[in-house]
Amino acid sequence: MMDTSIRNKKTKSGERCESGNRLLTVKDLTVCFSIDEGTFVAADRISFYVEKGENVGLVGESGCGKSVTALSIPRLIPSPPGTIESGEIWFDGRDIMSMTSEELRDIRGRAISMIFQEPLSALSPLHRIGRQMTETLLLHRDMSQKEAWQFAEQWLGKVGIPDAADRMFAYPFQLSGGMQQRIMIAMALMLAPNLIIADEPTTALDVTTQAQVFELIKAMKKKHTSMLLITHDMGVVWEMCERILVMYASRIVESGSREDIFSNPKHPYTIGLLNAIPKLTGARRQLKDIPGQVPSPFDYPKGCHFEKRCAFSMERCITEKPPFYDCGNGHRAACFLLAGK
Repeated sequence: MMDTSIRNKKTKSGERCESGNRLLTVKDLTVCFSIDEGTFVAADRISFYVEKGENVGLVGESGCGKSVTALSIPRLIPSPPGTIESGEIWFDGRDIMSMTSEELRDIRGRAISMIFQEPLSALSPLHRIGRQMTETLLLHRDMSQKEAWQFAEQWLGKVGIPDAADRMFAYPFQLSGGMQQRIMIAMALMLAPNLIIADEPTTALDVTTQAQVFELIKAMKKKHTSMLLITHDMGVVWEMCERILVMYASRIVESGSREDIFSNPKHPYTIGLLNAIPKLTGARRQLKDIPGQVPSPFDYPKGCHFEKRCAFSMERCITEKPPFYDCGNGHRAACFLLAGK
């Protein structure tokens, strides 16, 4: 269900802003959920951008708000219980927050495609695969039914589905989880969108199919397609992304180039994530875990959300929210350890 509860419409529908080479700009996005237990903030003043033709990785532990952030971009947050409380989302110079339902339908799938984490919940159980794929093509492309069917069948082959002609007549529940995921990927890629939002797109796939899918995405990048990749796999982020956003407990805590994040991390949480990655070269070492647990969204610390798990916690971390500090070359981190450096 589309999010219809938006608290701060500041522009008229269709209004544009000059954004240079930036395809997507998110400013101070705050998303809340109200459930029986109470109201909590799932995404807290999130700001980032994606350039045209750029792949950006969004990483962090489960429950930190990555998927909520991704769903907010095409305004797919279910309302209720979700509400976009504040913030701006600009896509290709247009204000998504003020778009009408018709305008949103026009860009979803055609300009912004999303690969959902749970394909079985995203695919309709009542319709055959062929119908679901051709419906998207007929909506956004000038194609006949026959042309759309042939085009969709070709894409099933591209994502590694055997007997693609037969699979077009199958229902989603007749296919394995891996095949369902590949169908979602085919549906997201076949319209050559400007932006692909990929939420753990290859979790259910074997490594060979993963490589095949990522090669397709790389080929599309040459056509100036951008991607926001949400994943737990730091190896995939290194392979696919030029820039990385690190998210923890509803907030982005560090952002920078792939090289800066991997070779010169600044936030203790980012350092902890990288220390938990096994290395195939060099001396053997024991993997280090991050002590403690991610706090409940109903009980986030008043100051830094990572304070209770941080080995470098100081008094001001308990009471103050750390601002972002500039580490050079577009590298930023929200940590008081960087104050005065």
